[in-house]
Amino acid sequence: MKIQIIIPVYKPDNKLLMLLRQIKKQMIKNIPLLIIDSGSNDEYRDEIEDMNCLVKKIDAKTFNHGGTRQMGADMFPDKEIYIYLTQDAILADEYAINNIVKVFENNNVGCAYGRQLPHKGANIFATHARLFNYKNESYIYSVEDKEKYGMKTAFNSNSFAAYRRKALKDVGGFPINTILSEDMYVTAKMLLKNWSVAYCADAKVYHSHNYTIWQEFKRYFDIGVFHAKEAWIREIFGKAEGEGKKFVISEIKMLVKNNPLLLFEMLFRDSMKFLGYRLGIKEKLITKKIKRKISMNVKYWR
Repeated sequence: MKIQIIIPVYKPDNKLLMLLRQIKKQMIKNIPLLIIDSGSNDEYRDEIEDMNCLVKKIDAKTFNHGGTRQMGADMFPDKEIYIYLTQDAILADEYAINNIVKVFENNNVGCAYGRQLPHKGANIFATHARLFNYKNESYIYSVEDKEKYGMKTAFNSNSFAAYRRKALKDVGGFPINTILSEDMYVTAKMLLKNWSVAYCADAKVYHSHNYTIWQEFKRYFDIGVFHAKEAWIREIFGKAEGEGKKFVISEIKMLVKNNPLLLFEMLFRDSMKFLGYRLGIKEKLITKKIKRKISMNVKYWR
């Protein structure tokens, strides 16, 4: 299959260099790579000299989670599979790209995403989030599975995901202006068009964030905003709160076993996440000035 890796970049750190080195080690050699650079000091320039790489510079003000990724796909209309990575996701082994691509041998798969493992140094909250959301068993979901799995059916993550060009075109591509969750938006659209989504547990990356409680609040505010603006996803697939309850129960069990002293922090942390999400759902009642202060994606409100 003709594949294209696309990586949006903004003020990258050493993880991007590690990712580029891992791309060069892949079983599939000389993979075409597009870096969409909205702000860097070309730290990666030496690393890509021997790679099949194109760099597209854009103004940071024009970056958008969905629109920028769609621009990358539009640059390569001849490719069959688009593979998206974030600059802080590091491929775990030399088989990662091959393992996410091979699932498209199933002609009904429209998109796929890989397993995310916590970075070395991830705290217990970041570690639990990865273990809860990314199990070690692969699956393929269709729209019928929403009756059993609800919102989880449309889950996806562009930290490491792949899309069939035909399916992406079928749903009109990524949304041009979304605060985040462009991956879930496209996946939900594909499911409604009778495409399937695949989770590839053997396609692995290291990717996690040690968010502060305030950062968690802001991120979940943005998630709430997304679900408020794309209310059809909750109406069709179910509310995200159900999955949240399972997450909290799982988190409590992990902390009781490993570090019960952190239970109070967990309760406060998860309460702030829930508060952020509920405020995001009611974002129309909040002034833009306040939204800019409590959102992780401040540029969205300009």
